[in-house]
Amino acid sequence: MEFFVEMVTTVPDGTSPDAVTDMREREAARSAQLAHEGSLRRLWRPPLAHGEWRSWGIFSADDADALERVLASMPLRAWRQDTVTPLTSHPNDPGLGRP
Repeated sequence: MEFFVEMVTTVPDGTSPDAVTDMREREAARSAQLAHEGSLRRLWRPPLAHGEWRSWGIFSADDADALERVLASMPLRAWRQDTVTPLTSHPNDPGLGRP
């Protein structure tokens, strides 16, 4: 299954810049692993307001429980709120490879 996930991150007040940098580095490393494994398919950054952290992603997982395990494995999840939308195929999807 594929899932669209909106991820909104709120850094806790008082978090040091070094802690933010460390968290971002760990998140980047885990995201690369998930992409290599095929769980993280695409990732976008929509237009952001000043100081806002928000991303959109397409994830693949066997089901919602498997997706939750993937999302929980991401370091930023400690500071993040995720909104998950399961996706189903559309009959007019040009990605289906019809001529």
